[in-house]
Formats: sequence, structure tokens, C-alpha cells
Amino acid sequence: MVFFEQILFVLALAAAGWFLTRRIGLIRRAILLGRPEDRSDHPGERLNIMLRVAFGQKKMMTKPLVGLMHFVIYLGFIIINIEVLEIILDGIFGTHRLFAPYLGGVYPFIINTFEILALGVLLVCVGFLARRYVAKVARFQPERHREMGRWPRTDATLILVFEILLMTAFLTWNASDSLLRERGFGHYGELRGTVGSFVVSRFIEPLLSGLGDPGLVAVERFTWWFHILGILGFAVYLTYSKHLHIGLAFPNTYYSDLRPKGQIKNMPEITKEVQLALGIPGADPTEPPAEPGRFGAKDVRDLSWKNLMDAYSCTECGRCTAACPANLTGKKLSPRKIMMDTRDRLEDLQRGWQKTGPDFDDGKSLLGDYITAEEINACTTCQACVQECPVNINPLDIIQQLRRYRIMEEAQAPGSWNAMFSNIENNMAPWKFSPSDRFNWADQLKQ
Repeated sequence: MVFFEQILFVLALAAAGWFLTRRIGLIRRAILLGRPEDRSDHPGERLNIMLRVAFGQKKMMTKPLVGLMHFVIYLGFIIINIEVLEIILDGIFGTHRLFAPYLGGVYPFIINTFEILALGVLLVCVGFLARRYVAKVARFQPERHREMGRWPRTDATLILVFEILLMTAFLTWNASDSLLRERGFGHYGELRGTVGSFVVSRFIEPLLSGLGDPGLVAVERFTWWFHILGILGFAVYLTYSKHLHIGLAFPNTYYSDLRPKGQIKNMPEITKEVQLALGIPGADPTEPPAEPGRFGAKDVRDLSWKNLMDAYSCTECGRCTAACPANLTGKKLSPRKIMMDTRDRLEDLQRGWQKTGPDFDDGKSLLGDYITAEEINACTTCQACVQECPVNINPLDIIQQLRRYRIMEEAQAPGSWNAMFSNIENNMAPWKFSPSDRFNWADQLKQ
């Protein structure tokens, strides 16, 4: 029986590994569709940002209660999964609590720590469900934000419910295992006196104590299998979910934009042409001008790989949209939707690759089929979305590149913008008056 379980476990582990590897490969390929961009500079500064923002949860703590709740889930996810190593080894070798004899009295302390965190994760997940469905926090409601439709809402709910079930299975498994040890049943009894009851699961034991040994073994085996298969399934599901940020938050924050906020990224080819035309030092007149290719971005291939990593790192928390002044005034722009639409476009390309091969082309583009001109024109470039994002995503960069394409490739700037561009070109200011009159207002201060 034990050998049969080992075979099943190894097959399940291999299947999860295959699906996970395949899915990660597709995501990597989708991200590498983007244009190359060098972000290998200042490694020390980048590491510091990653440790503070991703590992230290710095930006989450701007809202202390929610930040603390998220920190409990984050800490629980990291620490409790250390216990998965023992479960995997037990599954492969057919052992039971492999580390217990070697760790002695430290082992109960470790499991007790896991149980306290598991209880914390369970309670926080219930709290997050209550925020969505009882308190009805505005930024999660589809009535207020059209991007939060059926799938995003279902995805968030599934993750929270699944985490509750996994933590419940973990605690129930410990409780049934403790009772079997106390009874000295089978191989469980070998750890009797070495590993006692645990700090949280002992309160579940009275609910199971009426079961006979066979029934208790059935509960112990079911919850063990449910817990480990659930974790393997959870790992695969994460790659299809917004919760992919669990893994991508670290590289995404490491490759953060180090430029000062508000500094717009110019096209080097155009900058060189302007320098040559105005005789500004810095451009080599003997070097032939580079072909700019496409001005701005129309589809995901025109964005950088970091833009596409941003899309896959989006947590859909809505902090960017809640801070966006354009959205707050009723305009259609939602920075969260910009990121979700970019990711949806990449996912559609992935499905096409799987059906028809690497040359798939559906004739669609990010601008027009996913994101509208009305959305990107509403942006004030205030940087609020960039400042609020807990994993340093930059929706503004995508918006600016899409707008650059509409203006420079399609000449589709709004009339008021064209008037401003003309004034800047002729008067060196957005206003329609001569530069020589620019300081006339100051003369009135002397009167």
C-alpha cells in the first residue's frame, strides 16, 4: 500500500512539475516578446529596492491594517511551505514525519509555528472575503470598475477559499496524526512521546476523537493528500492567476525604473536627430541615423520586456485606480485595466501559439482592440498610479507609448493637444502669446 502511494505521489509531483515548467516557459516567451531594455545598472540599489518593497512589503504598509493582513498571508505562505519539503520527502520515500527524529524538541516548536501562521492565514483570508462581499470595498466591485468582471472576481475568491481549505486540511491532518500517535497505532506510534499535540490542532482533536482507528487513518490520509495535492495544484493555478505576483514581485521590483518620477523616456533616435539639427553636442554627425522603427507602441511587441513583466506582476489590487484622478472624476481610464488588458493580450497570443504555432497572428492589437483612445487620452501623467503600486508597476509608461503611437504615427491627437504642440513649437510654452510677453504679469506687481 505504501509503495502504491509512493508511485502515485511521484506521478503527481512529475505532472505538476511538467505543467508548471510548460506554463513558465510560455510566460517567459510572452515577456520576451517585448523590446530589449538594459536594466542591469546599479545592482546594489536594485537589490535594496527589492528587499524593501517585495520582501519587506514597504508600500503595503501605507494602509496599516490591510498591510498587516497581507503580511500575515505573505509570511505564512513563505514559512509554511518550508514544511512542504518534509511532506514531499515523505511522499517520495514512504516515510512519516521524516525530520522529527533528527530535530528532537525543535520539531514540535517548528510545527507549532506553522500552525499559528496557518491559523493567521485562515483568519485573514476570511477577512479579505468579508472586505469583498460584506464591506464591499469600492475598488473591487464590478459595478464601479468594469475590469473587475466575472473572472477577476472569481479568481480572487477561488484563491482565498483555496487557502482556507489548505490551512484547514493542514490543521486537521496534524490533529488526526496526533490522535493516532497517542493511541500508538501502527507506524504513527513510533513517534509517541517524541512529538505530542500541537498548539492549534489540539482544539480540533475532540471533533475527531470519536472515530475508530480506521476512520482516523482515513481522515489523516485524506487531509495529507488533499494538502499536498492542493499545494501542487495551487502552484500550477498561480501561473494563470493574478497571484502570479507571488513569484514575479521580486524580479519586478528588482528591475524597477530608477529614473526620477516624471522624467519621460525619450526615443534615442529622435533625440539624436534633434541634437544634430540644433547643433547640440552629444551626437556624432558622421554616424548614420538609426531607423526609429515604430514611434510609440501599437501592440505588445512594441513595448519593452519590463512593461510585459509588469503586466504579469499586476496584483489587481486597484490601488492605482483608486488613486487615479482621471478615474475619480468619472473618466474611463483605469490604470489597473491597462495592465490587465496588456496581460490579456499576451494570454491571447499564448493560446494562439498553442493552437497554430509561433507564427500566430490574429490581426488584433493592444491599442484599439483592448485599450481605447479615450482611456489613454484621459491620463494626466500625474504618476499617482506609479506611486501607489505595491510592486512598482508602471502603467503610465504603457499609456505614454500608446499615446505616442497615436500622435506620431496616426496623427490622432485631440485638437486641444495640437494647439498646445503648436504653441510649444512656436512660442516655447503651451500658451498662445509671444515669449517676449511671458513676464508681463510681473510688471503688474510693481504697481
